[in-house]
Amino acid sequence: MLVINRFRVTDAQRSEFDSRMATVIEVLSDKPGLVSIDLLRNLDEPELWVLASRWADVGSYRRALGGYESKLSVVPVLSMAIDEPSAYGTIEAVGENRPRGS
Repeated sequence: MLVINRFRVTDAQRSEFDSRMATVIEVLSDKPGLVSIDLLRNLDEPELWVLASRWADVGSYRRALGGYESKLSVVPVLSMAIDEPSAYGTIEAVGENRPRGS
């Protein structure tokens, strides 16, 4: 499972973003089921960032966000992400994917 969280970060926000994201990566790196995590900056739009994390399964990701430490330091940062779907799975794992409410 792949999770893509995109952020728009201005120069004025950059120092705080760097600090908070370092904590997010540190906390998530200790969680069972994390395969990889990367913070990447867009090559064409320097204000656009992505936190890309790969998880063994959806349960691992959900449990990683559920503890006290994550609720205190990870969830508030992820709530600053661009509002869009963030979880992706292979076609084999997802099956037929229908829009919500259909």
